[in-house]
Order: sequence, then C-alpha cells, then structure tokens
Amino acid sequence: MARYAVNPEAVAHARRLIDARQYVLDSDWGAVQPRAESENAYLERHGWQGYGRWFLGLTEDAKEQTKARHAFVYGDLRRVHRSGLIACVYRASEWRHKDVELAAHDLLQHLDRTAGIT
Repeated sequence: MARYAVNPEAVAHARRLIDARQYVLDSDWGAVQPRAESENAYLERHGWQGYGRWFLGLTEDAKEQTKARHAFVYGDLRRVHRSGLIACVYRASEWRHKDVELAAHDLLQHLDRTAGIT
C-alpha cells in the first residue's frame, strides 16, 4: 500500500483560500472534482509547484514532478470544496493515512468556523 506524507504547501494554500472565502460549501464532489483534462491544463499553466498545492498528500517513494506524487485533491483547482475536504478525510481514514486524515479534518473545521457552520 502506498504511504503518504502531508503536503504542508497544500495545507497552507487551502488555509489561505478559506481565509479569503474562496470555497464552496455545497457541491457534489463526484461532479466537481478535477478531471485529467483540467488537471493537465492547470499543470501546463502553473507548473508542478502550483499543481501540487491542490493535493494534501505526497506519495512517498514516488518521483518528483509526476502525478503519482500527488494525492488527496481537495478543490476544483480554483476553490476549496467542503465536499472535497470531507472526501479527503474519508479516504485517508479508510486507508489509515492518519496524518493526511488529521490535516484534512483540521482544514474542514477551519472552513466550518470561517463559514459560520456550527
């Protein structure tokens, strides 16, 4: 099974977006999560560093500057999606990637506080 480290740049990027209110509270994650075509276009425009900021996990032992290196996308490459963070929490907890699970959970709590969800 792959192992993942938390991507601190992605956590910081998500926090900045939340603080700037660049989020979507209600969405169908299956319908809005980035597809390969939009990921490729984003990667071409923003490079690996920009692309990587959208993934909470970094696959250990994967080569740098590959899509295989990035896991647990949380937004649509423009805004944070609450449903995306929930998906990250769920997937990370399902496969026992505790550090990623906790990072996603903390971001979800920050989003909820920022949005006034009690």
